Amino acid sequence: MKNLLIITTNYAGCECGAPQCNCIQNTGVYLEEFAVPYLVFQKSDINVTVASPNGSLSPVDEKSMSCSNPEEWDDCIKVLRETKKLSEVDYKNFDGVYFPGGHGPMFDLAENKEVAEIVEYFFRSGKLVSAVCHGPAAFVNTDIVKGKRVTCFTNEEEGIVKLQELVPFLLETCLINLGAEFVAEKPWAEHVEVDGNLITGQNQNSALLIAEKIIEFFNQ
Repeated sequence: MKNLLIITTNYAGCECGAPQCNCIQNTGVYLEEFAVPYLVFQKSDINVTVASPNGSLSPVDEKSMSCSNPEEWDDCIKVLRETKKLSEVDYKNFDGVYFPGGHGPMFDLAENKEVAEIVEYFFRSGKLVSAVCHGPAAFVNTDIVKGKRVTCFTNEEEGIVKLQELVPFLLETCLINLGAEFVAEKPWAEHVEVDGNLITGQNQNSALLIAEKIIEFFNQ
């Protein structure tokens, strides 16, 4: 049985309360990007541990909440309420790491030194490093993407949701500046890039496909 570490955000959005606040509010982890892979992994007998920098609540992006969501996602929300504190997890005991997106990771995982250390360790050890949508924000303080084919939530998609002025940086641009061979499909397309032990997905519609690619990697 493979052991997979899922690292999620603790960032819920700006809480300053200023009426003219130019920040993202009510964000977090995009539920589909966590729930779909999490449930697939459970059915594939992958042992999953969910952690976040601060532990406890990993907030769910309100935009990903809908009455049409499958009922089984409710159990995934409960898991996100009780994440382990990352510093209390021995990440070297895991075979891979996965970062779901939502805008939250742009504000905490991107600047977290422990997250960068974990990413570097998994990548250098030949273990799985995977992320979807804004999850690759966890890579921006590493050099793992240089010369690698990667994807993420694109600048075009950021513009469509009208948040390009509110995020701390444009993730696509950042990855390109780090030397990545960036590959994008049309907005909202199901799209995953696999380059060795690095697997990345473009957006929430890629959640199932990236889970399948992760399982393929573990079954090699």
